[in-house]
Formats: sequence, C-alpha cells, structure tokens
Amino acid sequence: MGELNYHHLRYFQAVAVEGNLTRAAESLNVSQSSVSTQIRLLEERLGQQLFERRGRSLLLTEAGRIALDYANAIFASGDEMIATLQASGRQRQALRVGSLATLSRNFQLTFLRPVLGRSDVEVILHSGSAGELFNALADLHLDVVLTNQPPPPDTLRKFVVRRLDDQAVSLVAKPELLPRDRSLEQHLALAPMVLATPGSALRMGFDAMMDRLGLNPQIAAEVDDMAMMRLLVREGVGVAALPPIVVRDELASGELIESAELPGLAETFYGVTVERKFPNPLLRSLL
Repeated sequence: MGELNYHHLRYFQAVAVEGNLTRAAESLNVSQSSVSTQIRLLEERLGQQLFERRGRSLLLTEAGRIALDYANAIFASGDEMIATLQASGRQRQALRVGSLATLSRNFQLTFLRPVLGRSDVEVILHSGSAGELFNALADLHLDVVLTNQPPPPDTLRKFVVRRLDDQAVSLVAKPELLPRDRSLEQHLALAPMVLATPGSALRMGFDAMMDRLGLNPQIAAEVDDMAMMRLLVREGVGVAALPPIVVRDELASGELIESAELPGLAETFYGVTVERKFPNPLLRSLL
C-alpha cells in the first residue's frame, strides 16, 4: 500500500466542511474537476466511499466522518508543530487564552496576573461561547479555556479539566437595597433581584435554593453576562446573587455591600486544556 497523500486529504477536508464541490473548489482556488478527481483518488486509496450525494449537497458517510476526524487531527498537529517550533526562536512567548464571554473579568485578571507585565510573554485573550472556545481548543488554536461550564463528557477530543476555584455566592447590592435589619429570607422575598439567566449553573442553584425555602423572587433582570450584572447592581437596579469577586472593587470602596452567603450555592471556575505533545510551558505557573 502506498503512503497517504496529504494533498488529497486537504481537498477532502474542504469538501467535508463546505458540503459542496463548487464551494470547496472556490475556497481552494482550483477547478471543480480537480477537487472531484482528488476525492475519487482518496476514496480509491482508502477503499471506502466518503460522501453520498443528496441533491446538490455531499454528505459524509460513516467512513467519511471517521476520515474527517483523523484529517482534522492531522492538520491540527501540523499547525501545532509550526507554531511551537516558530515560537521557540522568539524572545516573547504567546499564551492564547479563551474565556467564556460571560465569565467574571476579575477572575480572568486574577488567573492571568502571574504572567501579565512580563517582557517575555504576550497574552492573547479571546472571548466567546463555550462551543466556540472548546472547538478552538480542540483545533489547538488556544492553550487554555477559562469557564464555569466544563465541556460535555461526550466530546470526541479528550479535554483535561482542572478545577481552579470555588467562589461562594452572596447577595450584593447598593446599601439601601440591603437593610441590615432584614433576614436573608426577607431579602430574598422582598428585594428586586438581578439573576443569571435560566439554564446557567448559577441560576439553577439559586432556583433550587428558593424552592427549598418556599420563596418566589421578584426578578428585576436576568443577565447572561457577569460584566452587565455588575453594571446593573452598581446602577441600583436590584440585588444580585453572584460571587463577590465579580464586584471586588465596588465592595472594597463601599459602593456596594455584601449580605450573607447563600447556603449551598457556589460558582466553580475551571481551566480546560487538551492533551498535546508540546503543551505551553507558561501554563505550569497558572494551573
């Protein structure tokens, strides 16, 4: 058997992504007949049909899906090799960090502080959704992802999940919204609440606690972004249930105050990496 032709594999990957010969040919800047020929040669080499036609679209067969997983891993390893070996000759080393868009900015700053300001380190910070970040991590475009949502256990790529911190959740608000003569239950029953959106881990924990206490909150706002939640609380919109690290500066200045911790409610922060032949050495000091 001859060696695998990576040129064929690149054409196959383009067709798998585009789902169409014409679009794949345009992305590769070659003719459609060239793409079709390369796919046919690869199928002959592998002894498997990789696509089935549905109208004008080409859909992956089971063999095609397996081949695509290997192709993605092969090209990702090549990108990793180039990035690693090119970086070895530079004085400044890049650390590529992905962070969930809704994650506390103060937590991100605390995590990165050991490498910030170093003359030999360049920090590249990306934010996005969990799906976007985990895909980028799997493709080796990121070194680590900071999140409060660990990756789903059924992902094809083997992620390494490290628990970085657990932050207790408290009620935080302007002083006038948290009178000292009220109990925790009274605060929860009477105050307008600024809460995380339904479906988030923080909100599910809060709703479970309210159910145990037999209380119905007065919801002033539901927010999926900790930075926006921080702004709403500073504006006096309501009382927020959040980790105090999110409003650390406001608590220190007295602009906001913290009531009692909410029993059994905490937010967990994770650092997620992926198994690599050449892990970024900067991660050792951070993880």
